[in-house]
Amino acid sequence: MKPPVVLLVDDEDELRRSTAQSLDLAGLAVQDSPSGERALDFITQGFNGVVVSDIRMPGMDGMTLMGRIHEVDADIPVILVTGHGDVQLAVRAMREGAYDFIEKPFTSQHIAEMAARAIDRRKLVLENRELRAAAGKNDDLEARLPGRSNIMVELRYKLRAIAGTDADALIIGDTGTGKEVAARALHDISSRATKPFVAINCAALPETLIESELFGHEAGAFPGALRPRYGKFEHARGGTVLLDEIGSMPADLQAKLLRVIQDRIIFRLGSNEPIPLDVRFIATSKADLDAEAAAGRFRADLLYRLNVVTLRMPALTARREDVPLLFLQLVREATGRYRREAMEVPPRVVADIARLEWPGNVRELRNAADRFVLGLDLQSTDRSPDGDERLAERVAGFEKNVIQAALVAHAGSLKPVYEQLGISRKTLYEKMQRYGLDKNQAGMADAPER
Repeated sequence: MKPPVVLLVDDEDELRRSTAQSLDLAGLAVQDSPSGERALDFITQGFNGVVVSDIRMPGMDGMTLMGRIHEVDADIPVILVTGHGDVQLAVRAMREGAYDFIEKPFTSQHIAEMAARAIDRRKLVLENRELRAAAGKNDDLEARLPGRSNIMVELRYKLRAIAGTDADALIIGDTGTGKEVAARALHDISSRATKPFVAINCAALPETLIESELFGHEAGAFPGALRPRYGKFEHARGGTVLLDEIGSMPADLQAKLLRVIQDRIIFRLGSNEPIPLDVRFIATSKADLDAEAAAGRFRADLLYRLNVVTLRMPALTARREDVPLLFLQLVREATGRYRREAMEVPPRVVADIARLEWPGNVRELRNAADRFVLGLDLQSTDRSPDGDERLAERVAGFEKNVIQAALVAHAGSLKPVYEQLGISRKTLYEKMQRYGLDKNQAGMADAPER
């Protein structure tokens, strides 16, 4: 789980910076925001932390922000900062669900202690949710689906939440994002983990043998059927069936699959005997099935049956902050596969990797990691990002990636980072604030500031 964070919201820049520095010195990770609107970008159901917000701000005030936060997750603690004479407003906020309030001027120690207590409470809430979702089972989702971005934390939360149920699921995502990895993980942390996981590539099924492959057949059902045979659905009884790239399934078979999902009964070819089917269906697609259904290329009723739960696998462009850590993990995995010694990845290489676009997503990034371990050219590193960015944006993006790569390379320890970059600690701190970089997200949550 992502380390706990204090989301500090205040429109007064100087006060926000000084409060953030005080909380940082108290050992708390801080993410600051100048407005309630921007703060909402960090709020998810799996948000691990506490929100500290000024109650009076232009645009979205603290009370409105608290309401919007609790629409996402009512258990996120919100501490409101009030001015002198706002006590009645603070009392009203407590009635409406605020965790606590603190009156200006406040001491650094007071706000740090209050935030720490709220973080402990949030930690208990999240731990209880995980225990209920996973039914007491340990899992390795962080290793299978790594990433500290909000979107990946939320994805892992959803996987754990539905693992204990038998709900069918639809996994949508671009090529190379890890749809099958997520499907296998969902099976492995479910109560069906000891039963078969049967993957069916819908795009590669031989047209003349589709029904026999899926439903099985009796002896004599067609020429060449000399003895009875289980189909893939029957083989998976008690387990999980993965329908990979279901958008490629022929239309006539879609109708038969719909009946199977509805009734959980199959008939072998050449037989009228119903066979009960106890399986969970997980379907994947890189195509937008809503658009396919609207165009008449995919059955809308089948789509409604499959997407009881829809999981969306994010492209790397949607979680660029995960790229450095993900590349380092893929390098470690590659050294094991190729029986190589552990390798140091230079910060310059990590910065180049983080700067580039990866249209092939994790699959393409894995290939780059393999080439690096084998001592080959990365090949992809000579590509440039999209050319429609302004020079200032590209320079800022490069600077952010260099700092992020250095943080990853030094496991979040700040001293070697600013020494390597040739800047002062104050300059590094300001740039990290500007780019929203957190040393606790650099791979070592408990790394000391040496």
